[in-house]
Amino acid sequence: MLPNLPYITSKVKGIGGKIKEKPEYFLVEEIPLYDPCGDGEHLFVSITKKNKTTREIQQELAKLLGLKPRHIGCAGMKDKYAVTTQVFSIKTGKLSEEKIKAVCKAIEENLGVKVRWAKLHKNKLRTGHLLGNKFSILITEIKIEKNEAKERVKKILDIIKRTGLPNFYGPQRFGVRGENIKKGLEIIKGKRRIKNKWVRRLLLSAYQSYLCNLYLAERLRHSLFDKIMKGDIAKKYETGGMFVVENVEREQKRYEAKEISFTAPIYGKKMWWPKYDALKFEKEVLEKSDVTIEELEMVNASGTRRTGRIFPQGLRARFTDKGLKLSFFLPKGSFATVLLREIMKIPDEKLAKNFITQISSEK
Repeated sequence: MLPNLPYITSKVKGIGGKIKEKPEYFLVEEIPLYDPCGDGEHLFVSITKKNKTTREIQQELAKLLGLKPRHIGCAGMKDKYAVTTQVFSIKTGKLSEEKIKAVCKAIEENLGVKVRWAKLHKNKLRTGHLLGNKFSILITEIKIEKNEAKERVKKILDIIKRTGLPNFYGPQRFGVRGENIKKGLEIIKGKRRIKNKWVRRLLLSAYQSYLCNLYLAERLRHSLFDKIMKGDIAKKYETGGMFVVENVEREQKRYEAKEISFTAPIYGKKMWWPKYDALKFEKEVLEKSDVTIEELEMVNASGTRRTGRIFPQGLRARFTDKGLKLSFFLPKGSFATVLLREIMKIPDEKLAKNFITQISSEK
């Protein structure tokens, strides 16, 4: 059920290859939205983990410290088969420096992770409390001749730096064969009941993400990715402010200057609908799907807007004796696989197999 998504660099062949041959070949570092102040009842702990999901760390921290899972906060989910560094908040109450050191030692010894730093703060860390993520990724097993690979990569990156990337959700969000999309649809249609609220929410979100990808794909296929439409809800990169596009000519200049982006719909009851041409386009995409807005509202799918175009920052590519090493930063909510698929151009299903996010409804 994975959709056949277009490429922004479709005129350039990919280099193939493989990712995550080893966890050490896929490094992710979370960049926090703010630094802990040093006082409060929540201990912020920066943890580097390998071969463990974010949820596993949350549950292990709660068990180790005699807390409930809801007392462990984090800003986002990180990959399992990778080396990832992210911050967790633990509701410990106010602690002395000595007790903080003791907690950190216990975490390292019992969870098999590395604690980078720990500091108190006044509030719990919640989803979205981050700027984004730094990536360092090695693509191995590239079969084509090295000079040809270099030429292709240069052309691909030049296009991406100029046009940006469609902010697709990565294929790993949907399960290897899109099983999470199918289960989410079954929940919406009343054909599947999930008791676990966390699993239910993720499956519904997977289907909403699928719809968002369909919208972005249609925007590319209709040559609307490099254009602002009348009625679009645009977003300012610098401030995050959003507004309805009334003057297309004026906003198109800002779009080309990389000051603003259109936003894509996460369909749901609280989503801000666009106007005019953009409204017609968004409704047509939804009408081609298997659900209605009323069905999404019935299952309490809230909905929001998502930045439609992203630009990887600090994008660097370097060939080594092991393969192609990529370094870059992406804003929160964006997927490294969206860049990787443009460079590698392997089937999304094959790319998704490197990630473990298929959600069991039996949990």
